[in-house]
Amino acid sequence: MALLQSVDKKTTNGFHLSDREYHLIRDLVYAKFGINLTEEKRSLIVGRLQSIVKKLGLHSFTEYHEYVLRDSSGSALNTLVNRISTNHTFFYREPRHYDFLTQTVLPDLVGNRRTTTPIKLRIWCAGCSSGEEPYTLSIFLNEFVSKTGATWDVRILATDISDHVLKVAQSGKYRDENISKLPDRLRKKYFQSCGENEWRVSAAVRKPILFRRFNLMRKDFPFKGKFDVIFCRNVMIYFDNETKHALAERFYEVTKDDGYLFIGHSETLGRHASSYQYVCPATYRKERESA
Repeated sequence: MALLQSVDKKTTNGFHLSDREYHLIRDLVYAKFGINLTEEKRSLIVGRLQSIVKKLGLHSFTEYHEYVLRDSSGSALNTLVNRISTNHTFFYREPRHYDFLTQTVLPDLVGNRRTTTPIKLRIWCAGCSSGEEPYTLSIFLNEFVSKTGATWDVRILATDISDHVLKVAQSGKYRDENISKLPDRLRKKYFQSCGENEWRVSAAVRKPILFRRFNLMRKDFPFKGKFDVIFCRNVMIYFDNETKHALAERFYEVTKDDGYLFIGHSETLGRHASSYQYVCPATYRKERESA
C-alpha cells in the first residue's frame, strides 16, 4: 500500500478544504486505518475526494465527512480508503527477502519439522496490494518445495484494506511491466499469455493463496493459528511510531516461535523497539522462549 503523491493545489473545481475540514478527514483516516496524513498530503484529499463529493451532490468536505460517519454499511468508508491510497508494486520486489526465505528460513523449517508429514507452512502477506507479493512468494515456495522430496501443506493469507486492489489480485492478470523483474525462466514457467502484453498467473501459483479484506488497525487478530512468516512491506511507512510499534506487537502475538517478520527496506522497527529480535535489514525473528 502506498499513498498517492500530492499535487500543488488545495482547491479543485471550486472545492476548498479548510483547516477544520482537513483535520476532520485526517483524524478519521488515522482512527480507522492508521494512515498518518501529513500536512504535505492536504491536496491529496481534494484531488482524490472532490469528484466523490460532487457525485453525491454534497457541497463541502464537511458534508462529506458527515456522510461517511452516517453510513452504517461501511461502503463510504471503504470508498474513502480506496480513493486516498494507491499501490505501486511489482513481482520480485526487494529480492533479498526471497533469497533469505529460500536459503535460510525454509531450510531451517525443513530441519525442524522433517518428522512431520506434511510439513505445514503458514505465511501472511499483510498489505498485499494488487497481489504481486503473495504470487511471488508462491512461485519461490513452489520452486523450493519441488526440490525437497517432502510433502508440504502451504497456505498464504493475503490481505489488504482496499477491495479495489484485492479484485485485481484475485484476477491474477498482469501487464508486462509488472512481471519484468522476474527471471525469464520463472516468467515462462508460471505465466500464460491472456492478451496483448497481458499475462495470467498459473493455477499452481494461485492455489495456496487466500485473498481477504482486512484492516490492520483491528485491536484483535482473529486467527486460529499462528504464522511461520509475516510479510508487511512498505505499509508501515505511512504510520506514526505509536501505530507502527503497536502493530508490530500484534504481529508478534500471531507469529510462531522462531518465525519471521519481513518489512520494507525503507522501514525500520528499531533493534530494541519491539519484541522481535533483529536479524538483518528489514528482517526480524521471534525467538523461542527458554524453557
